[in-house]
Amino acid sequence: MLFNSYIFILFFLPMTLFLYFGLNHFRRERAAKLVLTAMSLWFYAYFHVGYLAVILISVFMNYMCSRILLKAENPALRKVILSVGIVGNVSVIFYFKYFNFLLENMNYFLHSSFVLKSIIMPLGISFFTFQQISYLVDSYRGETSDYDMIDYVLFVTFFPQLVAGPIVTHKEMMPQFRDSARKRFSQEKLARGLFLFSVGLAKKVLLADTLGLGVDWGFDNPEALSAVSTFILSLLYAFQLYFDFSGYCDMACGIASMFCIELPVNFNSPYKALSVDDFWKRWHMSLTRFLREYLYFPLGGSKRGKIRTWLNTMVVYLVSGIWHGANWTFILWGCVHGVAQVLNRIFGRVWDRLPKLFRWLGTFLFVDLAFMIFRADSLRDCGILFTNMIQRKPGGIAQEMGDCFAVIEFTYAESHLRFLGRIAEYIPHMEMWFVLTVSFMIVLFGRNCYERAFRPTLVKGIGCIVLLVWAIMSLSGLSTFLYFNF
Repeated sequence: MLFNSYIFILFFLPMTLFLYFGLNHFRRERAAKLVLTAMSLWFYAYFHVGYLAVILISVFMNYMCSRILLKAENPALRKVILSVGIVGNVSVIFYFKYFNFLLENMNYFLHSSFVLKSIIMPLGISFFTFQQISYLVDSYRGETSDYDMIDYVLFVTFFPQLVAGPIVTHKEMMPQFRDSARKRFSQEKLARGLFLFSVGLAKKVLLADTLGLGVDWGFDNPEALSAVSTFILSLLYAFQLYFDFSGYCDMACGIASMFCIELPVNFNSPYKALSVDDFWKRWHMSLTRFLREYLYFPLGGSKRGKIRTWLNTMVVYLVSGIWHGANWTFILWGCVHGVAQVLNRIFGRVWDRLPKLFRWLGTFLFVDLAFMIFRADSLRDCGILFTNMIQRKPGGIAQEMGDCFAVIEFTYAESHLRFLGRIAEYIPHMEMWFVLTVSFMIVLFGRNCYERAFRPTLVKGIGCIVLLVWAIMSLSGLSTFLYFNF
């Protein structure tokens, strides 16, 4: 089920809120928790009923491993159980995400003829698997409590963050699920949640999906792009991914707030970053935290000399690239960011003395161009795109790419407001330039919803209603979030 769908907005979410707080009102707290868990599983199974078996088996096996880790006293046995749990989780991800990728490359490099399997990858498998790995490690360290099965299932499957994060820890979620004060309906939490949800839905539907129209055409036709079109395409995708992921994070936090649950901030204006290191402290913050605490530190972090630190950094970003998907483009993207982080460690002091504007521009251009690798369908297409820019392939902006932005809002405004129609006649692709300008303004000068205390006002209420109604009316088709693919 998608956040940006009629069934979720008009039926699933209101019904779940009513059942959850209704049962809690009559002090049926365990029943309310069971209902929330069941609704979360329904939310997940709505995509494909076969996904349900995968997540339930994964949850059961990880829960049993964690119980053994909590009760076992033999250090050797505990290490074996932890190793089995981690290997089992990684194996599940490998089978669903990378098995066919392995066969494809074996067929290519070894000239073999392995038949690819028909594997349907469960949505969010990377997210809920990493979340469970962190729980296993924390159990091994003796940091978890003796939670019952329902607590654990709800921790893993809580639907606002199930399929695209944030990757939460038990310390952040379990105490909230047990806090009786959070089981009482709160008008303030509901108002804040609706505000966040409306802003996030508008980012997704009105901006990300509009930008995606031009992005999809451009990446489907890389050879038809000039140097200018290719660079514009890189900006379109950078902003599409920004608003798509930022919108999801806002909506996830907003929905959780309606249930009086606080999710950790996962997105903090990454395009304001002044270095690559700063970017990763702002982009997908929960993934960065997981890789730091459960991979980088166990590898030795920065305590074993410069060479080992650089190697550990490269391993972390290689894993980050692989985590995002089974394609050499993701691996290359991870390696590029790893190299950038190593260079940041070497020349960071020099970089920090440069003018702020230069640092921002350099970081933004690096991230923007690296995302071209991330989005390209193959290394071949990636090569074509960068060749277009390097060799300065002649031509202006592709007409077809510009036409993608002639959405109903623009065509209606231009047909009813004469001055806009005249401007559109003199400025080619005016709609695309308008969307790009608005995108730049928001990512550079806009403030995150988390950066200020929420106070319900009449203006916010009207704005919330306008955004929500506009976005719902624009749901002409189902558009999945980009991070559902990872």
